[in-house]
Amino acid sequence: MAHLLLVDDEESLRSVVAERLSDAGFEVTQASDGEAALHALDGFAFDVIVSDLRLPGVDGRAVIDAAITRYPGIVAIVVTGYGTVKDAVDMIKLGAADFISKPFQFDELMHVLTKALEQRRLASENAYLHQQLDERFGLGSMVGKSAPMRALFQTIETVAPTVATILITGETGTGKEMVARAIHQTSPRHRGRFVAINVSAIPETLLDAELFGHVRGAFTGAVAMRQGRLEQADGGTLFLDEVGTMPMALQMKMLRVLQEREFERLGDSRTIKVDVRIVAATNADLSKMVKEGSFREDLYYRLNVIAVQLAPLRERPDDIPMLVKTFLKKFAAEREITVAQEAMRRLMSFPWPGNVRQLENAIERALAMIGSRTQIEITDLPPDLQATTAEKGRPALELPEEGVNLPALVAQIEKDLIDRALARTEQNKGAAARLLGLKRTTLVEKLKRL
Repeated sequence: MAHLLLVDDEESLRSVVAERLSDAGFEVTQASDGEAALHALDGFAFDVIVSDLRLPGVDGRAVIDAAITRYPGIVAIVVTGYGTVKDAVDMIKLGAADFISKPFQFDELMHVLTKALEQRRLASENAYLHQQLDERFGLGSMVGKSAPMRALFQTIETVAPTVATILITGETGTGKEMVARAIHQTSPRHRGRFVAINVSAIPETLLDAELFGHVRGAFTGAVAMRQGRLEQADGGTLFLDEVGTMPMALQMKMLRVLQEREFERLGDSRTIKVDVRIVAATNADLSKMVKEGSFREDLYYRLNVIAVQLAPLRERPDDIPMLVKTFLKKFAAEREITVAQEAMRRLMSFPWPGNVRQLENAIERALAMIGSRTQIEITDLPPDLQATTAEKGRPALELPEEGVNLPALVAQIEKDLIDRALARTEQNKGAAARLLGLKRTTLVEKLKRL
């Protein structure tokens, strides 16, 4: 329940509006003048203040200014009379959320309140997600508010305290190593080392020694004993990136590590015990590779104890503005850079085959192209984004030769959009209805019908 301070010297109007606001779910406190409003603000942190600008004694400008100064998170709505709209606009520049002019309909006030509270909720939610990532995950660049990212954050929080082996799958550039680091940093092993190895980047002849280490004289050039990545990760986490490229001979050795938590260095017969958590990642379909015989079935099941699937960027375009803001802060920390709306539309509709990594490169390029300007335009984006339209990359509907069942298809699309809106708003029907351009009652009726 939002606590609202209503300030107006017209007692009859104030009483009616207060009653209607109470019926709408607000906890309302009334103030008949500026001094009473300041006194109320001294004793309580209201969520919302609705104040007339023309008040006897202390005017509404001073009341709104005091409210915003004391409580930066407060939603301030200015009520204006004829000829005071310019003053209301000035108040918005000082931090008020919106204004309405007298005389007004109650529905108009509710619309302004609902919009302002929703904006505050989204701002608070974004701040929380950043804090969650910075303090709990320690990864300020891993941001997102889409349903897939919310599910990912929840998964990380759930699986991190366990000792289970994890297999992260997803397209190139989706941030698999970042997720692995988040799992390590939020686990009881965070004081141990996070050791990463890209299996595909090391020649097969060297991979054995790189993973398991070697003793002096194990092979030509082995002039001293060396610890492998597995031993370095003892007490921590070993991240195996692109594990699908691991040679068959090493797959058997890794299976033993997962089963027995032990191994031998190359050229040594002494068994070494390790306490290490394995997190693996791949952009390949390991189940298909198992069927083809290029990946061991038993190793696949040992790695795939907990599966974490990362969504490609094209499936979560609502995360793009947050990611763009993060990259602007990373590459232009000393400058205040904005993105033109048309350029942002191109960024949000592009299919991003290279995912987040490609988006990061695009923003870095754009910053290099703008020179002394402070806004990124379409012409600053990479050529492939300039060549497309804002609609390109969105899924197209095909009309098969045999035709379609149009009512069933439309119903399915409608259901899918409603499900997405509810997921994005955490099942808040009112907020979901606004996303879909519907009245709440209409959405409720559609849910019943579906």
